[in-house]
Amino acid sequence: MKKFLGLPSVYFRVIFGLCKKHIITRVNEQERNPRGAGDAGYNMIKLFRFFHAKEWVYICISVFFIVLQVQLDLTLPDYMSEITTLIETEGSEMSDVLSAGGKMLLCALGSLASAVIVGYLAARTSANFSKNVREGVYSNVMSFSDEEVGKFSTASLITRTTNDITQVQMFVSMGMQVIIKAPIMAVMAIAKISAKNWQWTALTAAVIVFIVALLAILMVFALPKFRRIQGLTDNLNRVTRESLTGILVMRAYNAEEYQNSKFDAANKELTDNNRSAYVAMSLMNPGLNLAMNGLSLGIYWIGAILISNVAVTGLEAIAERVELLSEMVVFMQYSMQVVMAFLMLVMVFLMMPRALVAAGRINEVLGCHPRIKDGRRRSGADGVTGEVEFKNVSFRYPESDGKGGGDVIHNISFKAERGQTVALIGATGSGKSTIVNLIPRIYDATEGEVIIDGVNVKEYTQKSLHEKIGFVPQKAFLFSGTVEENVGYGIDASADGSKENIRRAVEIAQSKEFVESPAVGYDGYVAATGSNFSGGQKQRLSIARAVAKNPEILVFDDSFSALDYKTDKNLRSALKSETAGTTNIIVAQRIGTIMDADRILVIDNGQIVGDGKHDELMKKCDVYREIAHSQLSEEELGA
Repeated sequence: MKKFLGLPSVYFRVIFGLCKKHIITRVNEQERNPRGAGDAGYNMIKLFRFFHAKEWVYICISVFFIVLQVQLDLTLPDYMSEITTLIETEGSEMSDVLSAGGKMLLCALGSLASAVIVGYLAARTSANFSKNVREGVYSNVMSFSDEEVGKFSTASLITRTTNDITQVQMFVSMGMQVIIKAPIMAVMAIAKISAKNWQWTALTAAVIVFIVALLAILMVFALPKFRRIQGLTDNLNRVTRESLTGILVMRAYNAEEYQNSKFDAANKELTDNNRSAYVAMSLMNPGLNLAMNGLSLGIYWIGAILISNVAVTGLEAIAERVELLSEMVVFMQYSMQVVMAFLMLVMVFLMMPRALVAAGRINEVLGCHPRIKDGRRRSGADGVTGEVEFKNVSFRYPESDGKGGGDVIHNISFKAERGQTVALIGATGSGKSTIVNLIPRIYDATEGEVIIDGVNVKEYTQKSLHEKIGFVPQKAFLFSGTVEENVGYGIDASADGSKENIRRAVEIAQSKEFVESPAVGYDGYVAATGSNFSGGQKQRLSIARAVAKNPEILVFDDSFSALDYKTDKNLRSALKSETAGTTNIIVAQRIGTIMDADRILVIDNGQIVGDGKHDELMKKCDVYREIAHSQLSEEELGA
C-alpha cells in the first residue's frame, strides 16, 4: 500500500500531459482533415478540449485513488487466505486471527473511502465538463443565422443542447469510475491468479471468453438501435413542440386525432427501436449470472477434486489440503474481481453507443461555422447617420445554391436618406421581407452591397450594426417576463431615464391604454411568446421595443397588419412627430399604411417595378394601381 501512497504526483502530471497533448494533436488533425470527422471515437475525444485544468487535476487524483482502491480490494483475499489458514491450523492464536481481520477491515474501509472520493470527483468533473460543453454549444448556436438554425431545426438543437450533453455527461462520470478502474483491476487480478492452479486459471479464461463473445453478439444486434435513438428523440421533440405551439389551431380545426396520430407514430417508432435494443440487452443479465455462478461452481468443483486427490497421508495431507482450501478461497475472490472488471466494462458498453452518437451530434453543432462573419467597424462614415442604400443587390437563399434555384430578389437599388420613410409593397412572396432582412444581416446579399451610413454592412461588427437598427419582425415575438422587460429589451435598464424612455415608447406605439390598465401594468406578466396578449397588442409592444432603442433606422416588416385602421394611423402619426430624424423602412400589405411615405417601392417577382410617391405610382405603375383598387375605393384613394 505504501508504494501506491508514495507515487509522486509528477508521474500523473507527465502521463496526463502526454495524453492531453496527443488528444489536441489528433483533434487538430481532424480539423485539418475533416474526412475522418465522422469517426465516433474521435468525436468523443474532440469534446475533451472542454476539460479545463481543474478537471484534469480531478482526473489525476481519481486515477490515484482508483489504483489505491484496486490494490486494497486485491489485498483482501490475501488476508482472507491467512484467516482461513489460521482457522484450519491447530494451535493458532485468536489474536493472530483478530489481527488479520483488523487489517482486512482497514483495507475494506480504505477501499470504501477511495470509492467515495472517486465518485465525488467523477460527479464534479462530469458536471463541470457538461457545463463547459453546454456553454460552448449555446454560444455557437447564438451566432447562427437563420440558415444554420434551419439546417439543424430548432427541436434538434434543443435536444443536442440538453439530452445529448446529458448522455455524454453520464458516460464521462461512469467512465472515470469504470473505464479507468476495470482494466487496472483486470490486469492486476489476472497477474495475481496467473501463478495459481492452471485448472482454475483455464476455467476463468473460458468464462471471460464467454462474456466477451456474449457482449459482441449482443452489440451486433443492439448497437444500430442505440445509434438511432437520438435521431428519433429529435423527431418526437419536433412533433411535440409543433403540437404544443399550434394547440389553438389544432383545436379550432378539431385536428386532435390527426396530431395524436403523428405523435403516436413518432412515439411508436422510438418505442419499437428502444424495445428492440433493450430486449437484446436483456439477455445480458442472465448470461452474466450464468457466467458468475458457473465460475463459482466450477472453482468449488475443481477445488473439491484437487483436495480429494491429495496423494499423501497424515499431517502432510492435512497441511496440503488446508493450503489448497486457502488457495481456492483466494482464487475465488481474485477470479470474481476479474469477472467484475468485465461486468463493469459491459455497463460502459451499454452506454457507449448513445454517448458516441450524442458526441457526434454535439460536434456537428460545434463544427458548424456561421456564414455571417463579424466585421471590424464600429461606426459609419463621418457625418453620415440614418442612411440606407442598396446597390445592385441580388439574393438567393443558401439552400438554392447548386440546386437550380434562382435569385429571389434581383438588382435592387434604392437609397433612403436620414429621416425619410421608404415603404415596400407588393404581392405575397414578392421579396419584400427578404429585402429588409438584408439590412440587419439576417442574411447576406449574394451580389451587390447593402450600405448603412456609407459603410457596407459586412464591415460592421454585428453588435454595432444592430445598435443602429430597431427591427420589428413580421411575426411579433415577446419573451417571458414583464411588459417593462420586453419593451426595454434592447436598452440598459439601469441607465438614467430608461423607465421614462420605456413609457415614451409605449405611448408612441399606442400601447399606453392597455399597458397602464389595472389588469396589466408595466410589471404585468408576459407569457412565453406573448401568448396572453392579442396579436395587435403583441405587435404594438414589439414596435415599442424597437422605438425604445432610439435607433437611427427603424425597420418594420409588415408590423402593422394586426392593427385596426385608427390605431395604424395614430401610430404612424406618432412615429412621424416623435421620431423625427429616424429613417423608417416599412414593409406593408395595406395601401393605407404607406400612402403618405416619402418614397414607395413596388416589388414584383423580386424586382422593383415602381418607385415614387403614391400619386405618381397611381398614374404610372399598373401593379401599384391594381393593389390600391383592390383595397380602397376611388374616393378613399383621392382623399
